[in-house]
Amino acid sequence: MSRLSKISRVSVALGGFLIFVGMIIVAISTLAFFDVIAMPRTPLQGKLFMWVLLIISLLNLTSGILLLYKGR
Repeated sequence: MSRLSKISRVSVALGGFLIFVGMIIVAISTLAFFDVIAMPRTPLQGKLFMWVLLIISLLNLTSGILLLYKGR
């Protein structure tokens, strides 16, 4: 088993955390979409939710790129 560098460990941990948080957010949004849970929907909350999803996906992409280039 090869030893991972510090940046690889950080990017793996970040990627795993972001995938976990992303799955939770997608699950909550799906439950709210099908009215399983009642969530107030205001335009500000919708914009905030979309920004959170965008930031999480960009961080996940960044950690994936770090892993791709560190693996070579």
